[in-house]
Amino acid sequence: MEFIVYILFSETKNKFYIGFTSNLVERLVRHNQKSKGFTGSVNDWQVVYTENYETKETAHKRELQIKSWKSRIKIEELIKNKN
Repeated sequence: MEFIVYILFSETKNKFYIGFTSNLVERLVRHNQKSKGFTGSVNDWQVVYTENYETKETAHKRELQIKSWKSRIKIEELIKNKN
């Protein structure tokens, strides 16, 4: 099984969301359903960045690393340099 670290962007919120999953299509659907939580109040989340990992542990570590930056500029640079 492959794991994907992903970054979503919402125009409405003008914010990024970082996560990891083994099924990005299904996960995106869940993010865009109105519900509680950070992503639940809007439904315009789009995938702007992905990285693939072979284990859940390495994907989770990478997710936490990106989240720890707490820097929109650094996240935007990561996205720009990948594309």
